[in-house]
This record gives sequence, structure tokens and C-alpha cells, in this order.
Amino acid sequence: MAAMESAGRVGTRMGSRTGPAVAVGLLVAALGAWPAAAAPGGGQAAASALVWGSCDRLIDDAYLPTAQCTAIPVPVDYADPSGPQAQLATIKIPASGQRMGVLLVNPGGPGASAVHAAVNLSDLIAGSPIAEHFDLVGFDPRGVGYSTPELRCRSDAEFDAWRQQPMVDYSQAGVAKIEQLNRDLVAGCVQRMGKAFLANVGTASAAKDMDAVRQALGEDKINYLGFSYGTELGTAYIERFPNRVRTMVLDGAIDPTKNPIEAVIEQMAGFQVAFTDYAADCARSPNCPLGTDPAQWVNRYHQLVNPLVAKPGPTDDPRGLSYADAITGTVNALYAPQYWKYLTSGLLGLQRGTDAGDLLMLADDYQGRDADGHYDNGQDAFNAIRCVDGPTPTDPAIWVEADRQVRQRAPFLSYGDFTGFAPRDLCAFWPVPPTSLPHVAAPAPAGSVVVISTTHDPATPYAAGVDLARQLHAPLITYDGTQHTVAFAGDSCVDNAVTKYIVNQVVPGNLRC
Repeated sequence: MAAMESAGRVGTRMGSRTGPAVAVGLLVAALGAWPAAAAPGGGQAAASALVWGSCDRLIDDAYLPTAQCTAIPVPVDYADPSGPQAQLATIKIPASGQRMGVLLVNPGGPGASAVHAAVNLSDLIAGSPIAEHFDLVGFDPRGVGYSTPELRCRSDAEFDAWRQQPMVDYSQAGVAKIEQLNRDLVAGCVQRMGKAFLANVGTASAAKDMDAVRQALGEDKINYLGFSYGTELGTAYIERFPNRVRTMVLDGAIDPTKNPIEAVIEQMAGFQVAFTDYAADCARSPNCPLGTDPAQWVNRYHQLVNPLVAKPGPTDDPRGLSYADAITGTVNALYAPQYWKYLTSGLLGLQRGTDAGDLLMLADDYQGRDADGHYDNGQDAFNAIRCVDGPTPTDPAIWVEADRQVRQRAPFLSYGDFTGFAPRDLCAFWPVPPTSLPHVAAPAPAGSVVVISTTHDPATPYAAGVDLARQLHAPLITYDGTQHTVAFAGDSCVDNAVTKYIVNQVVPGNLRC
């Protein structure tokens, strides 16, 4: 099994996992004893109260010797500012030259660490005008990453067991079993975190947190770079605080008008497009496990992965490759062409009955499992945030219709035949109501936002970027490619436009790269 190289990216999967970090081997431990700012007057730390200290609990100081870290307190419930507080883990990488302001970054998820993202981005933009003129800042949203309280719903062993469940029996009895697994996971979230915290982890609260961070940094306006879910957070922020944004780049956009069911169907259709692009590329090789006939690519894929429902595939890891992990690993690989070779290797392992470990490696990366078997909390945070970020239907008939549509639009992800039954998502059993609803985003101030959308983005379809740009009255940068997010991933056309915009406020207009 090969070690997976970095894709050289900051943005993360909408399905919640960040890619292999540029500095992943340097990230260690937890928030621990970082200096925390005092929070007089209800939780928001003033700039003068911030105490910055070493980041050695997160990164090797020799790697980023100028980096500084702190924890910024915010109220768990903004309606009760003197009540329980959350601590937002925050990293700052100071500008290398004449400082012009701050650039906040969020990699998406929801549930991915912005502390990690800032470290990754600092490597990708080293020596650029952005690094010269802007402090790079990443704060982990409430419940995420190194912020506290850390949102967790299950133990490592429970997560391992969850991944062994194929969840493909869509008979009436099978659906009842899957829904019970979902109910049990929800119960674990309530038991560990409490309803009060779960009610306040959504994007509506995170947008207020971002303004608390702005105030704590002493900035009148911020610059912001949001990837994937980070575009949802950015949209929520500029709707609430339109006069606090100097520049904002939203890459891999989420359309705020879509309800959760619509968003999932469109996303699955996007993954089908990416699967077809992968298969076409694979077919150029004589050893492609999917063959060369486009009409058979989905069938060949099913022939390789469907037997895993009954028996895990061979890997050097004693866990073996479960059906769920094969699907997860495939989805992970479709986020960027750099990962396609690992998908091919894993599928060849299944075809030959040898070692499908590269698919397990892809699944572990997506789920946030390290070599010691410990998970980060990205998936639990992802579920908790998305479950309050929109109204999830509880009517089983709606989920049956959604299953029918997904089978039509993403056949590679479908197992067996349509049965007329389908499980409701765990958010259908969530114990607190949503704090955000689908809506048309308010127009942003002129020049304050630029949207980027990739034509064959598997996770955030191109049309979502077109729609978000229209709603915000923002220019759109179109990138022709098959990957999820593109800023600072090596395309000079995109990177030059984004750099000029952030540094000099040169609005690119509608641009195709």
C-alpha cells in the first residue's frame, strides 16, 4: 500500500474530511494549556485582552517559527452572553512584510480544522504578496478541531464498528435496522454533548463567532477565503455583517436556496460525473480494473465492490476493506485527480484478490482516522452542524423519492434494486430544531465577494457557484476541471486573479480559467 501524497490543497470535502495536510506530520496534541483571552462583558475578547503564545501543541515551532496561537472565548448561546463559554482555537501567521490586514481561512466540512488549513495555506502561498501583506488566521469553529468543548458522539471503537455496517439492506426490516443505528448515534451525541450545546453549533452561531474573532483581532474589516462549506459560512457572515468585509473569496460554493435533500441529490450527481471522468482516464491504461467500455464502467465497479457486503476485501490491515469503506474511499478519491491512482490501485487489489489497502487508506483519510486508530472529531462535528443548518424531512416517503432520484443520477453509488423503502438520515432524529433555513442570499456590497466554481466539481456542483454569484451580485471565476475547489492548487489563472483581488482589491469580473 502506497503512502498518499498531498494534493497540495487547502479546501476540504463537503462530506467533511480535509485532504492530507501539507504539514500533517507536524500537527499534534490538543488545545491543552494555550493562553486564553479574558472575556469581560459577555464573552467577546477585546484585542488588548488577547494573549498570544507558542503553537508548539499544534505544530513544530521550527516549521513555522512566527506562528502564534490563542483561544478566543465566545458564549455558547448568544442569547445568554454571560452563560457557558466555548473557546475558539486560533492560529495567526504574521505577514512577512508591510502588513495590510488579516486573511481568515476556512477549509470547509463542516467539521474541518481551520487551524490546519492556515498551516497548509501558509505553505502554498509562501513568498506571495498575500503572505507578505496579510496575517493568515485560522480559527476552529465551535466544537471543531482544537476548539473546546470538543464535539464528540462516539468512541474510536464505536466509529470502527460503524464503518463495518454496509447499510445497504433497503427491505422494510433492513431500513428499520439502519434507522436504529442512526438513532443510536444521535443518542450518543446528546449523551456526550447535551442538547444546549447541540442547539448552538450551527453556521448561524459560527458567523457570529467569526465577528467575535474579528473584534478580538482588533480589525475593522476582514479578508476571507472560504472553501466548500466555508462558502456557506462566508455567505452567512456577509449577510449579517456586510460592512465588515474588505474582500471575500468563496471557492466551491454551496447554494443557500437548496434544502438538504436537494443538496444531496445534486452532490451525488456531481460525484457520478467525477466517477465517469475518472473511469475515462483509467481506461487509457491497459490495466484499468473498470475496462474500456463506458457502458460497463458502473457494472464493473459494482462487480468489484458489492461482494464486500458479505465479506471484507483483503488488506494488510487486519480490519480488511468493508463495503462502506470501499464506497467512502472511492468518493474521497474523486475529489481530486491526484488521488485517482490510489483508487485504481485499490480496485486492482479487489480484482486480483491481493491487497485493496489503498482504498482503506482513502477511507481512513476521509474519516479522520490516524495510524494509531484514533479519530479526529470532524465527522461528528459535520453531523451536528449540518443537522441544525437546515430542515430535515421526517416523512419516510420523501426519503424513498430521494433514493429513487439518487439511483437514477448516481448509479455507481447505488446497491441493488429500488425497493420502495429507504432509511431516513440521522438528522431526521436530531433532538433540536434547525437554526438556519433555505433562502436567497442577500446581495453583497459591490466588490466585496468573488465566487469560484469548477465545472466538474464532484462535491459542490458548478451550478451552485453560478447561483450563489447571482444571488450575491458577485463576479464568477469558472475553472474547467474535475476537482473540488481550486484556489492555490496550482492554476496560475485562478491564483493570480485571487491574489490581485485580495491584495489590491482588483475585482476580476467574470473569468474563465
